Amino acid sequence: MFFTLNDPSHWAVFCFIFILHIDPNSLTMCPLRINGSPNGNVKTLGSAGTIFEAEDSDILLRIMERPRAINVSFEDRPSNELLSNHFECLSPHGRRSGFNSPRSYTSFEAHAMVGEAWENMKRSIVYYRRQPVGTVAAMDHSVEELNYDQVFVRDFVPSALAFLMNGEEEVVKNFLLKTLHLQSWEKMIDQFKLGEGVMPASFKVIHNPVRNREILIADFGESAIGRVAPVDSGFWWIILLRAYTRHTGDSSLAEMPECQRGMRLILTLCLSEAFDTFPTLLCADGCCMIDRRMGVYGYPIEIQALFFMALRCALLLLKQDQEGKEFIERIVKRLHALSFHMRNYFWLDLKQLNDIYRYKTEEYSHTAVNKFNVMPDSLPDWVFDFMPTRGGYFIGNVSPARMDFRWFCLGNCVAILSSLATPEQASAIMDLIESRWDELVGEMPLKICYPALESHEWRIVTGCDPKNTRWSYHNGGSWPGNEVSLLQTIMVYFELHYDLVRSFVFAVLLWLLTAACIKTGRPQIARRAIELAENRLSKDHWPEYYDGKTGRYIGKQARKFQTWSISGYLVAKMMLEDPSHLGMISLEEDKQMKPLMKRSTSWTC
Repeated sequence: MFFTLNDPSHWAVFCFIFILHIDPNSLTMCPLRINGSPNGNVKTLGSAGTIFEAEDSDILLRIMERPRAINVSFEDRPSNELLSNHFECLSPHGRRSGFNSPRSYTSFEAHAMVGEAWENMKRSIVYYRRQPVGTVAAMDHSVEELNYDQVFVRDFVPSALAFLMNGEEEVVKNFLLKTLHLQSWEKMIDQFKLGEGVMPASFKVIHNPVRNREILIADFGESAIGRVAPVDSGFWWIILLRAYTRHTGDSSLAEMPECQRGMRLILTLCLSEAFDTFPTLLCADGCCMIDRRMGVYGYPIEIQALFFMALRCALLLLKQDQEGKEFIERIVKRLHALSFHMRNYFWLDLKQLNDIYRYKTEEYSHTAVNKFNVMPDSLPDWVFDFMPTRGGYFIGNVSPARMDFRWFCLGNCVAILSSLATPEQASAIMDLIESRWDELVGEMPLKICYPALESHEWRIVTGCDPKNTRWSYHNGGSWPGNEVSLLQTIMVYFELHYDLVRSFVFAVLLWLLTAACIKTGRPQIARRAIELAENRLSKDHWPEYYDGKTGRYIGKQARKFQTWSISGYLVAKMMLEDPSHLGMISLEEDKQMKPLMKRSTSWTC
């Protein structure tokens, strides 16, 4: 039986089926087709030197799908053999996406946005002495550039993955080597010398008129908001080095003495012994993607997940020489402690939330249940309604007498890809996202964190930051995406249950979300997310983020032609076309690292 929503009788039957919650798995609907037009107002980058910076639809049927997680090893099998049986329907042609001739995708029409995105990517490339070394953060020349004319380490990661998937390895290799060279510089902020292993947040190519040659200028935090060094840059560098090695099959770059030394310097900073009683990494506010004061100081989930993934990547890259073996031994010990700590104390589900609600305080001795002396009265009201019966997530921060219950997207996605989350926890995270679409998606998905800080709390935590006002930028802002136009025409019943038919896109995080969806066996979520992105991203000139509680408005300070929005879309598109690309950015669970879970888990509900 075929359904068409253009037929009123079919529409009535469809509504009846949906309202009664009758399982419509036997029905077949025509695939959604979205036709996009290229944006003709693409701005070009004037200088090579830059710093780092329906018709008919099966969308409702796909919401009901709940595939099983994929159980494959990305370390032991060739990448071109991965997931072929699981995702035949996504890539029947088995060809690589061409840089100049983007090909069509099953379930996606050959979209003009792909070609436009690649053209913008080409324009964003930064050259140093005629060699490509990265991509500029944004190409919006209608406003003051500030530091958006730089090549940022974290921003370049999705660009690098897109280039690798497209067979353009040179720019990635050059980037890794240039940032490694910058790491060796002496780093001074005022009268204080930074650690030798600190990687730059960004760099810029400028022309020296005296020497008549191009030179690099790096920013290690001395020019950043709040003057905070980037903790995440070193982790992203190691993760990208592993992705390059995994994709190309060429280990010669990682085995270079300079790269081995660079990794060891980064690891020395992270594995050094101090006064900490936890295996997590202590950080200042503004040290990662959320680079402004947002109350993420302490042990933020984003840094802990990246730390865990970088350690696991380093295990695969370090040579088995005398120095390498010493670090490998330290990494293994830290990973065991870190995985136990994160899976037990950062994990929150309904049962654990109830346990915290009933905590006793002022407990002493080794038998204490409330080990961090968290006050039950400090639990925010919103978390009780936010937590679904089935689902869970890694909370934002855990430290003495403090739990930050906010949801942070990047940290939870990286936790899935690095296997910091167990398979059961990964599934629970996806359950939470699906259960709380309305809160995490809105009209312009996806929230970088939830909920937003408001009123007095906003003034105290952010210091009255005018850029991070409620539901804006890092404070609950939505980053590019949109709902499919078909959904705008659905009748009142569906408006009342709109959270059931939304998907989500966070263009800079879209590739991470897509990878997490594929790894957990839910590619249909990523497919819908990409369809949503294609409806508005190009029309809005690839903005950095959106404002408003539901993400309806382009951010008041958002840059247009944001490179990570463009590259995030491309990586997600190519990853769905060829899921074997997941092997670049995904690590399978280490069974030896799986501790006994002493706390309740949501998936047993």
